[in-house]
Amino acid sequence: MTVRHGKAGFNMLSGYGLNAFTDQELEAIHSATLQVLWNTGIKVETDEALDIFEAAGAAVKRKDKYGLVKIPNYMVEESLAATPKTGLFYGRRPEDDYFTDGSRVAFTAGFGEHVKIIDPDTREVRPTNKADLGNITRIQDALDVTPVVERAVCSGDCTPATQPVHNYAAMVKNTSKHCFLGFGGKRNTEVIIKIAKAAVGGEENFKHRPTVTGFVCPTSPLTLVNECCESIIACAKGGIGISIIPMSLSGASSPATLAGVMVQHNAEVLSAVILAQLTRKGTSCVYCGCDTIMDLRLAGSPVGVPENALLSVAWAKLAQYYHLPSWIGGCASDSKLPDAQQGYDFSLTAIPAALAGANVLFGLGAIDSLITFDYAAMMMGAEQAERIMQVVAGIEINDQTMALDLIHEIGPGGEYLTHKHTFEHMHAMSRGKLFNRLNRDAWTTKMSGTSIVEQAYEQAIEIMSTHEPMPLAEGADEKIQEILDTYEAEVTS
Repeated sequence: MTVRHGKAGFNMLSGYGLNAFTDQELEAIHSATLQVLWNTGIKVETDEALDIFEAAGAAVKRKDKYGLVKIPNYMVEESLAATPKTGLFYGRRPEDDYFTDGSRVAFTAGFGEHVKIIDPDTREVRPTNKADLGNITRIQDALDVTPVVERAVCSGDCTPATQPVHNYAAMVKNTSKHCFLGFGGKRNTEVIIKIAKAAVGGEENFKHRPTVTGFVCPTSPLTLVNECCESIIACAKGGIGISIIPMSLSGASSPATLAGVMVQHNAEVLSAVILAQLTRKGTSCVYCGCDTIMDLRLAGSPVGVPENALLSVAWAKLAQYYHLPSWIGGCASDSKLPDAQQGYDFSLTAIPAALAGANVLFGLGAIDSLITFDYAAMMMGAEQAERIMQVVAGIEINDQTMALDLIHEIGPGGEYLTHKHTFEHMHAMSRGKLFNRLNRDAWTTKMSGTSIVEQAYEQAIEIMSTHEPMPLAEGADEKIQEILDTYEAEVTS
């Protein structure tokens, strides 16, 4: 069961779904997770986080540079009860809000932080830069299928320590939609929140409608490293939510059995949820997942594989089990080009997760086992995402849609083509854009035989050249630049 899209926050249950696990199976995963959290524990590398866990009643055994935290069952249940059940992802204007009530499905670009890109003009592979991130963000701002925006590539031309801050500056200037990105520790988080407040016209506006969410990454197996702890605590104290995204490899940093991956991943996500709630009760948390396998023959981590699809369904269903919004990796490919393999990989991983009710599926444009971003893959993926969402929405059955009176009126041997009813409903039918439906003669005449890949690059370039995102609040550009200059001086001095 999934939702048909409507106005922000409106949830009309209908459509197709995927029942992947029984209640008993999900209970078994939860029970095993509780055992891991209490009997095995979580490695925590930050003194402040250890103090927070210990003060709340966790068993903490401190060592030289870290502590082992064992979390009792009651603390897990209390933290889950305190976590908001609906993701409220505010844009800079109400029409850009995205609420994850029910099993609402959407898509976004990026899959981690791509460090290379296929240049749309030269078609050469090169390192990514801040301008690339701004361009990709602007395209997402223009697309209906991407109601929220993930940082797709890194600002590789900026100082490494301050890259997350530059990433957000590039994003917020090019979209009015809610932004998701990794913050990279306490100080970066504080500066990003400062920029976000300037972008919306001040602290009071941001307090009631926070427009950014931070990714935090527990490290498999079962570790909250210093950067992760700092980001969780700083986000919670700063009044913004977190998206918790372990990225384990089955057979390397997590068990070779997928059920084992589910237990460990779940423990890692819940440990971050608990730290967030202990820091500030009511902190929004998104249940994320993009785990895959270690290909032991090639020593690589492929993403366009059945295991990624299976685990993506698992994360969507576990998020629903805990009544948390979900952010699920799919759509990505191991192909080096926007080719047939890329299309097959995309559909293999995207369709099951969408049917499972993933609130946001990320990975538009992700190729080369997540190393490289490609514009054509993004544009073709966006159109495929629209088609997937139409399938997931299902067939609405009621007195009006069954059209019984019309069938009686037309009768045997009649025709529907010229009837008013057809005209009234034709706009609801799917339409091809990049995906061509012309016959061969028309295609040859109109498109001159141009491939869909070339058309996709052209579409991306046109959007980058013509789309104008909503301007920032008055004076925000100058304030953001001042914040960036001050922070760069602080870090490099």
